[in-house]
Amino acid sequence: MRSPEQKAAQKAKAAKPASKRKPGRPKGSSTKARPTPELSPELTRVQSLILALLGRIGGLLPLTYLLLDGHFGTAAALQMACACKLQLIGKLRADSALYLPYDGPYAGRGPKRIYGDKLPPRCIPERYLCQRSTEKDIETRIYQLQARHKTFAQLLNLVCIVKTNLKTQAVAHVLVFSSDLALPADKLIDWYCLRFHLEFTFRDAKQYCGLEEFMTTNPTRVTNAANLSLFMVNLVERLLREVRHEQEEMSVLDLKAHCRGAKYLEETIKLLPETPDASLLERIITKVVGIGRIHAAPADPLPA
Repeated sequence: MRSPEQKAAQKAKAAKPASKRKPGRPKGSSTKARPTPELSPELTRVQSLILALLGRIGGLLPLTYLLLDGHFGTAAALQMACACKLQLIGKLRADSALYLPYDGPYAGRGPKRIYGDKLPPRCIPERYLCQRSTEKDIETRIYQLQARHKTFAQLLNLVCIVKTNLKTQAVAHVLVFSSDLALPADKLIDWYCLRFHLEFTFRDAKQYCGLEEFMTTNPTRVTNAANLSLFMVNLVERLLREVRHEQEEMSVLDLKAHCRGAKYLEETIKLLPETPDASLLERIITKVVGIGRIHAAPADPLPA
């Protein structure tokens, strides 16, 4: 809430007529460098995590690129990536104002012009087209070029993906960029798509591995629970990779039902006075571990 003094000052400022100045550059003014974008608390926190990771892995795994989603498609995020000595891969807003680099003659006075014609994402010149394909009445065109954005101090390696519905003529586009001007379009698109694997990992951790189920608030316990949940996602993926050679439709729920049934069976067999013979035990195991599976378990082995 503003105080009465602040309200009065605001009214006085609004009532004061704006002073007119002569057109052109004020006499005696000098060219000022573009101010460096200030990192937000969010970017500062992300930067600290990146630096901690780089310090932990050292030179064992050299990293080149930092992949961030569209929320971080800003000049400040690019500055943060450069401060970490990484190249940024991200996505720009669909309505971003982009310009071609100016390649015309020098006017002879003033600073050199760097912004050329404005770049409409859906009407990019055909000379920048690098791939075109059509699938199920959807035409996909991929353009790659170097472009400028007025909030970024440097050139951007821009890849524009334009999709057109040939039946309805509806058009949509996506702007993916990188600070690495030499990165090819196919690799830029493939590497940006890797961010969806992060989404899938957290989805699996929440849905199957208890990331949403622990109720502790102690920092150490939260860290342990979260790390254990993400570790289980990797372990499940490793186990499924082996099982799917014989059972292609095996899912996470099938694997959980299999492990649960195997544990129940192990504890039940301990209560028997005698262990069943090998052929009967194999049939029992196959039958019990298949209970609760979504996809059918393999057929029971024939008795020897």
